Amino acid sequence: MAFDQVKMINQLRKAQNDLKKEIIEVEAGEGAVVIQVTGELKLKSVKIDPEQVDLDDISELEHWIEIAVRDGLAKAQEVAAEKMKPLMGNLGNLGL
Repeated sequence: MAFDQVKMINQLRKAQNDLKKEIIEVEAGEGAVVIQVTGELKLKSVKIDPEQVDLDDISELEHWIEIAVRDGLAKAQEVAAEKMKPLMGNLGNLGL
């Protein structure tokens, strides 16, 4: 492989490793539900504040969880796209 190709592959690996460490935190229900998603789009944690949850209205809690997960994944996708954007244009040079 040419030096440029090896360099690009190493840059891609570094970007992927950086995304593993990236943590995006999102909340819903005014902090009732807080989730963390990695830059790899993996759910890291879900925290629920029991003082803000009405156990007689579980559908509201379910809705907050859905919102938090949806927003967290969307934000993580944005972060990943931004980190990978400078490298994606050069992939054609690698024959991939």
